[in-house]
Order: sequence, then C-alpha cells, then structure tokens
Amino acid sequence: MAYTDEIPWDQPATMIDLEGRAPIIGTIRDCALHYGLYKPHARDNARLLLTKPIHREGRATRTWLLDPSEIAELADRLARETN
Repeated sequence: MAYTDEIPWDQPATMIDLEGRAPIIGTIRDCALHYGLYKPHARDNARLLLTKPIHREGRATRTWLLDPSEIAELADRLARETN
C-alpha cells in the first residue's frame, strides 16, 4: 500500500505546472483525474500542492508537495477504484 492511499479524495488541493500554466484548484480526486488526461510532457511538469502535509518514507518531516510519480499513484488508485 502506497502512502498516497491514505490521502482522502475530498481533500482540497492545487495542481501546479512548472511551465506556468493555470493551476487546477479542486480536490485530490479532481487533480488525479486531470493528471490522467495529461500528455507525458505535462505529467513530468505537474506538482500537487496539498492542504494537509503527509509523511514520506525516509524523511524526517512531512511534505506539502507531491511529485509526478506520486500523482501517478493517485491516478492509478482512482482508476482501480472506479473500475
């Protein structure tokens, strides 16, 4: 089980893009859904800003930001749960 499995779908979040596109402000579910629609280049530049920090294995402090691989975990979880 990934630690991203503990993030509730209704938690507010903001999907940001390192290239400066407009952010997506919504829930974790909204952001995971949009991430699944992105092209590979856009996925590489996406980051997810959380409203509640989460613990990452190997880190002493919690984090407010998810990287593309972690957002992909959320998108995979959404796909599993909707099928």
